[in-house]
Amino acid sequence: MRPFILVNCAMSADGKISTKERRQVKISGKNDFLRVDRIKAESDAIMVGIGTVLADNPSLTVKSDELKQKRRARGADENPVRIVVDSAARIPPNAEILHKGRGKRIIAVSSRAPEAKVRELEFVADIIRTGDMQVDLAALMERLHAKGIRSVMVEGGGTLIGSLFAQDLVDEFCTFVGNMVIGGADAPTPADGAGFVAEDAFSRLSLVSAEPLDEGVLLRWKVARSP
Repeated sequence: MRPFILVNCAMSADGKISTKERRQVKISGKNDFLRVDRIKAESDAIMVGIGTVLADNPSLTVKSDELKQKRRARGADENPVRIVVDSAARIPPNAEILHKGRGKRIIAVSSRAPEAKVRELEFVADIIRTGDMQVDLAALMERLHAKGIRSVMVEGGGTLIGSLFAQDLVDEFCTFVGNMVIGGADAPTPADGAGFVAEDAFSRLSLVSAEPLDEGVLLRWKVARSP
């Protein structure tokens, strides 16, 4: 068994999530930030790939004091479990996600992660080791479910999201499409990685809703699976 996986991202009108230099761009506005904070507070865990940590150094904390209070009232930590998929254990020891805000952290590594670095990280996070050269995402999700995690919000980056889609591990896909064009063949998209090579391998989506939000549109999709 595995948790429910929601992928949430903001992208430009031409489908880019940052510039070709992988610099963060403010794509959405206040109302979308509030929406994302609410989903984060309602999730058991929030997950990112190591590329996002190295590029943006996010804390992934819940920002609203009211939402944090609601989490505490139901007996949860004020922040969801923060998970980094980091096959080679490249995360800097001083990364904000490891130190800012209360709550548990998990770093998922593969067998190739250096033992010395893993031992260092054990002081600030729980370590889940799975997979040989890359983290085995399906096995990771099973381990998370065994820890009581029933819902995971994935915030990026494109390589992690692409891998989750490729392994049919996504249940819902929410995208805020902003009113800008970033451009660039090398600018990352919501689902990067190796990509699909045959039409029947594509992830098919079923549109749940489309609504104007801030200066863009919020699209909510469910992954369509064969019965």
